[in-house]
Amino acid sequence: MMRFDIFSKKFNTLTILLKPHKINTYIGVLFLLISAPAYAQDTLIYKSEYLSKPDTVLIFKPQNFSPAKSLPLVYLLHGYGGNYNQWNSIIDAQKQADKYGFILVCPDANLNSWYINSPVKSKSQFQNFFFSELYPDILKKYHPNQKQIFISGLSMGGQGALNLFIQKPELFLSAGSSSGVMDLKKSSDKYGLTSLIGPSTEAGLWDDFSVLKLVEKLKGSEKPFIFDCGTLDPFHRGNVDLMEKCATLNLAATFISQPGKHDRQYWKKSIEKHFDFFTALIK
Repeated sequence: MMRFDIFSKKFNTLTILLKPHKINTYIGVLFLLISAPAYAQDTLIYKSEYLSKPDTVLIFKPQNFSPAKSLPLVYLLHGYGGNYNQWNSIIDAQKQADKYGFILVCPDANLNSWYINSPVKSKSQFQNFFFSELYPDILKKYHPNQKQIFISGLSMGGQGALNLFIQKPELFLSAGSSSGVMDLKKSSDKYGLTSLIGPSTEAGLWDDFSVLKLVEKLKGSEKPFIFDCGTLDPFHRGNVDLMEKCATLNLAATFISQPGKHDRQYWKKSIEKHFDFFTALIK
């Protein structure tokens, strides 16, 4: 795994590849970086053996950031067709990092990786990338409180967040999902799942990758998590089904069904409920 920073407003993490005819330009950029506040965003790029192309990750550090402080950290996963900047474009991630005191980490899912290890594509192994490379490197670089790490996401990212939480709940204090696709069969074949998993007609195949099925692994766990969905959202039924499954398994799940569609306006208000939920767990 190779990692390098391409643009960081924290001087001691800066790496620039200079070309002779652009030296003056980079000197100007360097001056701006030195004078910028240390808590502003970092942009990292990971070249991974598990992915077909480099993965860009945005990190937003709150004003009180210091590696010595061991702050809480939240991974935010974007939706289908989005990218690492989707959450920032919805909520102003720096503002939210400052408000809640969270380090916010926004990875890229290569548009439609669904945050899974694909049994079809050898270079679409997002879970391996996340657990083997991204997660430990973020620990090393930002020194968060390892007992206060969370993960959440929207739509495809909601499915991804709960999926990653279910795979290794010991790495997170809690997780969240906004408008998550809990039953992959309900997404039909228009979101690239056949190319990632195989045909939906093959018995049980898509179920094995769905949170609605995977949540059974949490049986006996007391780890709390939250998920919500708008009542006008096409994936609302799958979230209701997940609520019923969690009740059957006696899990510490909080479900919010509220007015809303599958859109940015809904996610903007939804994620603050997740941040409030995470904050309450810390306190």
